Amino acid sequence: MNSFSLLGGLAFAAVWSGQVLAAPSPAAADNSPLTLNGLSAAQLSAPVVPKAKGAHVLRAQVLLDRAHYASGEIDGAFGSNLRQAIIGFQKLRQLPLSGVVDAATWALLAADQAPILASYVLSAQDIAGPYVPVPASMAGKSKLSALGYASLLEALGERFHCSPTLLRRLNPGKTLSRVGEEILVPNVASSPLPKAAKILVDSVEGTLTLLDASGTPFAQFPASTGSSHDPLPFGQWQVRAVATRPVYQYNPKLFWDAKPGDLAAKIEAGPNNPVGAVWIELSKRHYGIHGTPEPANIGKTQSHGCIRLTNWDALAVAKSISAGVVVLLQE
Repeated sequence: MNSFSLLGGLAFAAVWSGQVLAAPSPAAADNSPLTLNGLSAAQLSAPVVPKAKGAHVLRAQVLLDRAHYASGEIDGAFGSNLRQAIIGFQKLRQLPLSGVVDAATWALLAADQAPILASYVLSAQDIAGPYVPVPASMAGKSKLSALGYASLLEALGERFHCSPTLLRRLNPGKTLSRVGEEILVPNVASSPLPKAAKILVDSVEGTLTLLDASGTPFAQFPASTGSSHDPLPFGQWQVRAVATRPVYQYNPKLFWDAKPGDLAAKIEAGPNNPVGAVWIELSKRHYGIHGTPEPANIGKTQSHGCIRLTNWDALAVAKSISAGVVVLLQE
């Protein structure tokens, strides 16, 4: 059985790492270990601005995730998705829309005093998997009986809303291959979302926002929203159905970039299915809101016209809506 325990909120500074050291290249910085030497309250509350990296950025990402203003894959680095999450939170709380975590934004985020990190113990089931490499081609995918995780790191990243690289940095020297191994993970546990009356997708901001019956937003997620070849179908639509663990029917005739010789294929369910862990069907034929096997690409790459979220965000949205909910797609 899995063991999951929280590290005390006030003790966070005592167990969290020091700043990421400068490195000769971004790749080196992204893979540098994070030691547990501790940071002061001032360091943990430093402004989160463009190009920032380190513990204060991770803290902001976790707090925003728990506030349901997600920045996608948590990685401890400032990016475009984090900027949009900050702006969304600032709109909600009627702050100036600076797009950075300044003192006023920190003051509201810090009202959530739950721990930022948690301790997680790897179970026999975690280690066993099974984990199967996922072929790149649709033909290769169609030969698998399930589109599960390719590795334990990928599975843990999805569970804790973070990049595999961040997990390695949080746990230097650990192989993540032994039952009973205790590791540090982002504490992304949060309350369930209330029911949404409307979904708003903005192609310019690259966000999906949930609104209540009064039109007030209460959650926001980064999204990939179409491309020049397959633009988002702007206008008002409705949710027709919600399917978790969808089976994907690949039809090359619907894709401008299908390779010559591609054949129709049935792709079984799983997080590495082309539409991820959930499919929210819209009243516009062939269009939907869905998950993805590549969470790091959300908000950074284009889609084939649909609205793509991380698997964990897509599942959260699916639980908050039902058939008939209005979906407004705008630029």
